[in-house]
Amino acid sequence: MRAALEHFAPHYQELRKRLIISFIVIAVTTALCYLFIDQLAGFCMRPLFLAYPKLDHMVYTKLTEAFVSYIKLSLLAGIILSFPVLLYQVWMFIAPGLLPQEQRIARRIVLWATLLFASGALFAFFIVLPKMLSFFMSYAGDNLQPMPKLGLYLTFVARTVLAFGIAFEIPFLMVMAMKTGLVTRSHFTQKRTYFYIAIIVLSFLLTAGDITATALLSFPLFGLYEAGIIAGRVFIGTKS
Repeated sequence: MRAALEHFAPHYQELRKRLIISFIVIAVTTALCYLFIDQLAGFCMRPLFLAYPKLDHMVYTKLTEAFVSYIKLSLLAGIILSFPVLLYQVWMFIAPGLLPQEQRIARRIVLWATLLFASGALFAFFIVLPKMLSFFMSYAGDNLQPMPKLGLYLTFVARTVLAFGIAFEIPFLMVMAMKTGLVTRSHFTQKRTYFYIAIIVLSFLLTAGDITATALLSFPLFGLYEAGIIAGRVFIGTKS
């Protein structure tokens, strides 16, 4: 038991170091986001006001709601901004066990994973979110006036952007699954129909049942799924 603990000690120290760096980065980015929270909140509210021009303000019903909502928004924005660094820390923890060639591939994958996450977040905010808000606000009328709560709306926006950013990581996750030997590249090719159905269901759930938004998310994810298969051929090889 003691020998096992001594063997794991260096890995524990390295993991501790990476976790501390990650928490510090999140804390710093969160603090920076809070310094510009008014602009950040206004930026997040803009799609709602554009979707329903008659709405020019939001409400909060608890004394602490605005403060807590701004803290949550700052934290989620901080996590999104620090994502490349967090991903880099994960790879730095794994890198010592990789060969030099694998380390070069790892750095390339980190870059692509970051670009995919950013693409998903931007796609969600500028394309999907306006469509979703237009759909939800279409129920408003003379007999039904919307009064969106600040906290719930900001949480909805932040979670949507984060969810789409993670969803766009499909090629990255596929390559990792093939690299670790969990599945083969042929598995993704043979089970393509089932994965496509899963993508449609996931898109439907992420977009809260909005058919238009479901289609807007599903088709890019289909392309990303195929990109994951191609990436597996490039990084893993054609024999897997």
